[in-house]
Amino acid sequence: MLKTLDIYIIRKFLGTFVYAISLIILIVVIFDLSEKIDNFIENQAPLRDIILVYYVNFIPYFINLFSPLFTFITVVFFTSRMAFNTEIIAILSAGVSFKRLLVPYLISAILLSGLSIYLSNVMIPSANEKRLAFESEFVRRPEGFRGRNVHMQVRPGVFVYLESFNERTQTAYRLSLEQIEHGELTRKLMSNQASYHEESGKWTVRDYNIRDINGLEESIRFGRELDTILPFSPFDFIQNLKDMETMNYRELNEFIANERLKGSEVVSFYEVEKHRRLAFPFATMVLTFIGMALSSQKVRGGIGLHLGAGITLSFAFILFMQVTTTFATKGSLHPMISVWIPNLLFGILGAYLLKIAPK
Repeated sequence: MLKTLDIYIIRKFLGTFVYAISLIILIVVIFDLSEKIDNFIENQAPLRDIILVYYVNFIPYFINLFSPLFTFITVVFFTSRMAFNTEIIAILSAGVSFKRLLVPYLISAILLSGLSIYLSNVMIPSANEKRLAFESEFVRRPEGFRGRNVHMQVRPGVFVYLESFNERTQTAYRLSLEQIEHGELTRKLMSNQASYHEESGKWTVRDYNIRDINGLEESIRFGRELDTILPFSPFDFIQNLKDMETMNYRELNEFIANERLKGSEVVSFYEVEKHRRLAFPFATMVLTFIGMALSSQKVRGGIGLHLGAGITLSFAFILFMQVTTTFATKGSLHPMISVWIPNLLFGILGAYLLKIAPK
C-alpha cells in the first residue's frame, strides 16, 4: 500500500517533471516556429494545420526525446531541495529505511518509462507520419532519389540491378533482373529503359532481351517494348531514413527483415532505432537512481552543486550513447550492444552510488 510519504514524493517527482518538460517544449516550439515561419507563410500553410497537424504531432516526439534527461534533472532538483530542507534526514530518522525511500522513485520511474515505451512504439510513429507529411508539403520538399548502380535482392532468389533511376518520371535505366534457383541462373531480363506505372503496378520495358536457361538449354528473346509486372517497385530501392520514424515496433521489425534480404547498407540504422526504443525508456530508471543517490545528501554547495553534477552526468550519458551508436552505424559494433552499453555502465555506477549513499 502506498503511504502518505510515497504519494508526497511521487507528486513532487511527476509534478516537477511535467513543469520542467512543459517549459522546454514551449521553448522548443518557439524556436521551431521562428525558424519555419517563413516557410509557413511562403507555402500558405493553414493556421489550423500548423497547430493541430504539425505542432500537436511535434510535441510527443520531443517529450519522448527529452524524457530521460529531464527525469534526471527533475530527480536531482526536488531531491536536493528535500535534502537542503533536511527532509531526507527527518524521513530516515523516523525509521524509514533508505531502500524503502527508493520505492516512490521506482514507481515514478516505471510510470515515465511505460509512457516512453508507449510514445516510442505506438503514438509517435502515427504522429510522425502526419508531421512529416505536413513538412514535405509546407516546409521542405522531400529529397529525390540520387542513388546509382543499385544492386540488391528484392525477393528470395531475385536480384535487380539498375544504373540510375529518375524519381520524377519513375524511369529506370540499364535495368537487369536475374532469377536464381538452387544457385543457378534460370532467367535474366535486360532493358535499356523501364518505366513504372503506379496506377496499375506495371512496368514498360524498352529495348529488352530475355534469356531463359534450363540446364544446358538456353533461349533468348528480343523486343522493342513490353508491358509486364516485375517482382519489385521503386519503393523497394528508394530509401529514406525518416521512414523509420513512422513505423511501430512490429512494422520496423518487418522492414528490417526486408532490408536485410536486399543487402541494404543502412540496416544498422534501423536496428539501432529498434533497440533504442526499448533502451531509452530503461535509461529513465537508471538516471532516476543515479540522481537520487547524488542528491540525497545535504552538502554545503546546496542545490547548485547537485544540479551541476547532475547535468554533467546526464550530458556524459547522452554523449556516450551517441558515441556507441556511431560505432554501430559506421563500424562493426552490434546495434543492440551499442544501445545498451550506456545503460549497463551507468546502471553499475548508479548501484555503486546507492551503496555508498548516506543511510
